[in-house]
Amino acid sequence: MTVLQAVILGLIQGLTEFLPVSSSGHLVLAQEILNVHIIDDITFEVFVHFGTVLSIITVFWHRIGVLLRSPIQVIQKKQRNRDFDVVVFIGFATIPAVIVGLLFKDPIESAFDNYLIVSCALLVTAAILFFTRFVPDQSDCLSAWKSIVIGIAQAFAIIPGISRSGSTICTALYLKVDKQEAAEFSFLMAIPVILGATLLKTKDILETGTAWDTLLPILAGTLAAYASGVVAIKLLLEVVKRGKLEYFAYYCALVGLTGIGWSVLS
Repeated sequence: MTVLQAVILGLIQGLTEFLPVSSSGHLVLAQEILNVHIIDDITFEVFVHFGTVLSIITVFWHRIGVLLRSPIQVIQKKQRNRDFDVVVFIGFATIPAVIVGLLFKDPIESAFDNYLIVSCALLVTAAILFFTRFVPDQSDCLSAWKSIVIGIAQAFAIIPGISRSGSTICTALYLKVDKQEAAEFSFLMAIPVILGATLLKTKDILETGTAWDTLLPILAGTLAAYASGVVAIKLLLEVVKRGKLEYFAYYCALVGLTGIGWSVLS
């Protein structure tokens, strides 16, 4: 893999990881249509995902610090607070993804080889995004049961073509959660999931070994994913604030229909 290829893949990963258009779906379709199969280096994949985690931490570093201190404050004051509740909610939301990832790992990975499934899943993402235009402005708070439902949506997004950020934010909006809290919670709940997946892949690296002579492309891809991830997060936060998620629906529908058309023609 060249440095240029690594940068391009890193940019795609960083942007589509957080914009509600499905990063996995785009990478699968791009490889199939362009007949380029270079995403076979697990080391590169691990570091690029780590770059996207760093972008979340960069944007929400202050909020993350508050959440990390909340358990200590609860112990000291012997009284629960809202920040500690959010930490618990993130834990609840992570459980479904862990269960699905462990029990259905092989079927999910096989879906990455079928770009027709990915294209159809992108149409599902488009529908999820489009119908948010009919959701009125809400100001309800997040709760335990709502976090579990949002976590189920995140687990469902393991399927390539289903956007993780799109499905989780939209689910929160459908549950009448405030827009800002819905977007913030979607990004924060991604941290343990992405880190968990990264650790599992790191284990595979240690078992199979890796060619460290590709360090420069890996670093270039990681930096590209980090930088584009920061841009994508800030952009999506503004889009959610304005209630314009349906714009991404049109894009996902176009890409999904293009993929289906390519499948029929080929």
